Amino acid sequence: MDFDLTEDQSLLADSVRKMFADGYGFEQRKAYIKSAEGWSTAMWAQYAELGLLGLPFAEADGGFGGGLTDTCLIAEQMGKALALEPWFSTVVLGGGFLRRASAEMRRELVPQVAAGECKLAFAQVERQSRYDLFDVATTAKREGAGWVITGRKGMVLHGDSADRFFVTARHAGGQRDHGGIGVFMVEAKHATARGFRTVDGGRAAEVEFDKAPATLVAEEGLPMVEAVVAEAIAALAFEAVGCMDIAHAMTLDYMKTRQQFGKPISSFQALQHRAADMLVALEQARSMSFFAVQAASDNDADERRAGASAVKVQIGRSARLVGQQSIQLHGGIAMTMEYACGHYFKRLTMNDSLFGDADHHIKALADGGGLVKAA
Repeated sequence: MDFDLTEDQSLLADSVRKMFADGYGFEQRKAYIKSAEGWSTAMWAQYAELGLLGLPFAEADGGFGGGLTDTCLIAEQMGKALALEPWFSTVVLGGGFLRRASAEMRRELVPQVAAGECKLAFAQVERQSRYDLFDVATTAKREGAGWVITGRKGMVLHGDSADRFFVTARHAGGQRDHGGIGVFMVEAKHATARGFRTVDGGRAAEVEFDKAPATLVAEEGLPMVEAVVAEAIAALAFEAVGCMDIAHAMTLDYMKTRQQFGKPISSFQALQHRAADMLVALEQARSMSFFAVQAASDNDADERRAGASAVKVQIGRSARLVGQQSIQLHGGIAMTMEYACGHYFKRLTMNDSLFGDADHHIKALADGGGLVKAA
């Protein structure tokens, strides 16, 4: 696997890094959290101006023709900045479905998304579904020439600011059947969203649909959902690496300045070993994030599913070790609202819970025969 970035990819990462360095200080972020939207509309305009919102869409549809690696490089910088804007929900999740939608829908929506005028969200999680993508109780029924959706979705990332939802709904079969699950697009004006703040300071919503008019995207939509989620897991892996990178660096800086018994605590061998363990976990996660891109691009659905689970297991374990050690090596100050370290731990915790935590995915790997199948 080639880990080297192209010149264009390096320039992209540098541009995003500079954008956040200029306008996303820790104090600014706290102010964004307290704002009415819970994120910065001014920064959102910069995302559009820099081309971050249209990057993964085909040029023929009004995008910039970027690939998954490009998207993931942005995600890494999002993690380093603890960005709050609905980029992940709009570009990675909603955009994943939009890229696979009809030409007519792409022509209509891609230019709006790229300009920052249309925000998207993925409504999939239900109260009973846990992490199972196929557990769908929300119903879709034909009505006239179209469809209507009825049901309730929870933990819809940035659902309170979305203009359109991509929704999983069942049109046939039982609640946990793998078939009969469609993907539909619903305009926000036909849904009721109740927003709330997540543990990491972000935004999510519970969204209710009551015979909401819907446009069919895919009648047998589970394979599409799994493909989009695999890409999302790759982006989350890069975002987690960005968080871990900063948490590790902050911890090392603190250890070099914190004095105990007349010397920096970085001079104590036991603490040096713990810092080294953090670095090992970080580099394991970094390697796995590149594997995530490869796994998400696999045309074999079983291999893609196993690869995504392996990524979630390693990223989750690394994030837990790096996050917990960064807190413990700082001491109590790390969990204060005024200090950034604890906020990175919260983002890592939130990241781990999306689309299945490490425990869920290690079971999924075992049930599926492991990452490397027997001959």
